[in-house]
Amino acid sequence: MASQDESLQDLHEDDAPPLISVPDSGDAGEGGKLKMIVQLVKKCLGVKDIAAMRLSLPASLLEPIPNLEFSHYLDRPDIFAAINDYDDAFDRMLAVIRFTATKDLKYIRGKVCKPYNSVLGEHFRTHWDVPPVVHPTDSDEPPVAQILVTAPTASGLAPPEQAYGKPSDTASIHSSKSTRSSNSFMSGLTPKSPSTAPTSPQQLADGDLNAQISQLNLGETTDDKLRIVYLTEQISHHPPISAYYAACPSRSVEMLGVDQISAKVSGTTLKVAPGSFNKGLFVNITGGHGEGERYQVTHPVASVNGILRGSFYITVSDTTIITCTGGRHGPKFRTIIEYKEESWLGRPHFLLEGVIHTVFDGDSQHEEWTKVKHVPHSRVAAVLDGTWKGLIRWKRVGPGSYPAATSSASSSPNPSHIALPSASNRSYGAASKADLTGPSSEYNTLIDLSTLWVVPKQVRPLEKQLPTESRKLWEGVTNRLLKKEYSEATKEKITIEQRQRDEAAERKKKGTSFVPQYFEEDISSGVPTLTEEGRKAIEEELQENDDEREEAEAEAKTPRA
Repeated sequence: MASQDESLQDLHEDDAPPLISVPDSGDAGEGGKLKMIVQLVKKCLGVKDIAAMRLSLPASLLEPIPNLEFSHYLDRPDIFAAINDYDDAFDRMLAVIRFTATKDLKYIRGKVCKPYNSVLGEHFRTHWDVPPVVHPTDSDEPPVAQILVTAPTASGLAPPEQAYGKPSDTASIHSSKSTRSSNSFMSGLTPKSPSTAPTSPQQLADGDLNAQISQLNLGETTDDKLRIVYLTEQISHHPPISAYYAACPSRSVEMLGVDQISAKVSGTTLKVAPGSFNKGLFVNITGGHGEGERYQVTHPVASVNGILRGSFYITVSDTTIITCTGGRHGPKFRTIIEYKEESWLGRPHFLLEGVIHTVFDGDSQHEEWTKVKHVPHSRVAAVLDGTWKGLIRWKRVGPGSYPAATSSASSSPNPSHIALPSASNRSYGAASKADLTGPSSEYNTLIDLSTLWVVPKQVRPLEKQLPTESRKLWEGVTNRLLKKEYSEATKEKITIEQRQRDEAAERKKKGTSFVPQYFEEDISSGVPTLTEEGRKAIEEELQENDDEREEAEAEAKTPRA
């Protein structure tokens, strides 16, 4: 694996490990797929980093969608766009936590699957037009999303496909006119889109079906839509690395980062962690209330369980740390979200807990605080808990969580922090979050993930796409998979992979190296930089006229006399 200070110039695709393939069993059923998965697990035992291996899988094991199209963090672009809606720094931190909770919403949905591996130079671009969230009068209440929302549910069931009124979003291409698709994950193994629910084991009962349809809000709103744009490019093949950039210019917020994973088999579990180039994702606020602020959001560790049983599900462990820097002079906020380890016995509970604490200018002590118990009581502003599959709640426990005008104990609307131990008599960390709060304190809802569903993306039609754009590049494989022509799909896939090897050999012969088109080569900081071509692609996506396209498509479908 690359060291922390390497750049792309130090990565040599021609020094890649030998190709390891899993032969097609010829059985496209679940039994045949399980046999191939077991073979794959055997080949991966003892491998330090599976992500660095050159694996060639039969097409029948793949989901009909490119990895770059799946691997983004904007399953709820409306929540992302709302980060800079707040004047108060603490409220902006809460907004970033909400975004963090929704960025991989597909963790919660459907069964685990594998999209296509990205090839060097492949890129993907898309956008969303969404109504802004509505903010309640009480600032402690969460914002209200206006699309793809249902009533709270204790289950992880997705809304019925009928409610979407369109084909499954899981497949990236249904015809040359298809323009919408699905969503994200950290890279690699990925749960299916929610619109595949009718074919999953977690189908809705007939009695729940009508209820879900009646509660689902998919209607257009009268509010002006917000446009969020996204661009990503595969900038290295060995190891696999992509760079990405997203923005909502009308709300002065952008997101960018480098995606790279490290994966290994541990027992019967596949553990997926960030690679050395992956420093997390970064949210920049470029104007408005939080101008100059940058939030670094680190990734936790995800595990794919139940491999040998053929019944996959995902758990999350370790921590996510959100650190705010820049912006206005004065104290900043930092959040530690700790995902609870699941027991070997019983069903997983998907629990988390966390703290929001203050950080002062010039102070570096907080860099050593990586768990809830490390944070001194005197520095805690708020605590949170819940489940990353459903309800997450929070409450104030320190004066730092209140606006400056109401920060004193006498004027605080909920002065539960009065009982908090002071730094003079107890400055060490809490044994757990529970030590910080009393039973009388009131919790607020941060977000209820059981009510939210993935917002489909909007993509230009195939005829407008470049040959290296994901949907165009993988069009043949996708069409074959949708027709269940698995042998032909595998042949198409092998052709694409061989073309990549031929191009690498040609570069080696000429003594040249691959140069990304949309991002600068230096990614050592974990924060990529757009090239002139990248900025041009973003501007084109911002100007993309969906109304004209949809009118043209409707006209093309109208029967002529």
